[in-house]
Amino acid sequence: MENSTALRTWLDDFKLDHPLVIAGPCSAETEQQVLKIAHELKDSDVSIYRAGIWKPRTRPGGFEGVGAIGLKWLQKAKAETGLLMATEVANATHVKLALEHDIDVLWIGARTTVNPFAVQEIADALAGTDKIVLVKNPVNPDLALWLGGVERLYNAGIKKLGVIHRGFSTYEKTKYRNIPEWQLVIELQNKFPDLPLICDPSHITGKRDMIQEVSQQALDLNYDGLIIETHTDPDNAWSDAAQQVTPTTLKHIFEALRVRKETGQDDGYNRKMAALRVNIDEFDKKIIDALGKRMKVSEQIGQVKKEFNVAVLQNKRWNEILDKMKAEGKEQGLNEEFIINIFKAIHQESITHQEKVINK
Repeated sequence: MENSTALRTWLDDFKLDHPLVIAGPCSAETEQQVLKIAHELKDSDVSIYRAGIWKPRTRPGGFEGVGAIGLKWLQKAKAETGLLMATEVANATHVKLALEHDIDVLWIGARTTVNPFAVQEIADALAGTDKIVLVKNPVNPDLALWLGGVERLYNAGIKKLGVIHRGFSTYEKTKYRNIPEWQLVIELQNKFPDLPLICDPSHITGKRDMIQEVSQQALDLNYDGLIIETHTDPDNAWSDAAQQVTPTTLKHIFEALRVRKETGQDDGYNRKMAALRVNIDEFDKKIIDALGKRMKVSEQIGQVKKEFNVAVLQNKRWNEILDKMKAEGKEQGLNEEFIINIFKAIHQESITHQEKVINK
């Protein structure tokens, strides 16, 4: 994406002194519900009202959205509150209907982002419009696929672009509905620092009581905005009830959040940070040195396994190591998920080194 600095223009047009906030129900349920929530949000920090009209469900039989009739409700909410309107689109027909009803912001969902054919269809249908288009990360942590979706839209002449980080699916049980994989998003920021980045703590957490925590983490990482599912009666919502908050709770979340400065200009800050970063650099070097030495031992283990014709993978030994490291990590105040991820990577690298020795 050449001249990517232009991507930030639409965000600057809001002239906000706080991060962009998109809020509203997971699903539009009734006209009354849509209007009631919109009116409760109109005098808050919310700039864009969101509501799902078409809801992709993992399995058939669940509530799949009210369909095109909901677009008329959004039009009415816009006329009454002045809020911009946003909804998810998954194909060219959705785009056509959304444009006919003057929806301001369209987002592409995680299940659609994984399909380049669908994204291209949407890009072609949007060509020539000036709508804001946001691309959610794909279900699995694939940065190239995510950026590919953005590039397809950019190549179709759509310049008001941004991305939504909603977390990634995992077969493992964690405290998140979708694990954040913050490092992958940091890599995206490094590649395209001018691409507006919005966090979706509702889908990352799946739990309303974790939304403030994850929102703060996003702001600490210089995200440009938040998209938070909001409902006047979340416990009785027709979809994703557990992750929606009331407008009052949303207000309390805003009050508790702290927006950090991107950099510090104070000399005292710079001196302290410089000293601490020297320490960090030293520790990082020691970690790399230790890992290199560990892999040398792994190669020696591979040689012994080759000599005695023993399989590389030893599940019992691996589980013993993992249990021991989780216990030691806990003593050091380290998150168990963090320890698991680190030692899975170390174990995989160790297997790779052993296989090279055995297959010589």
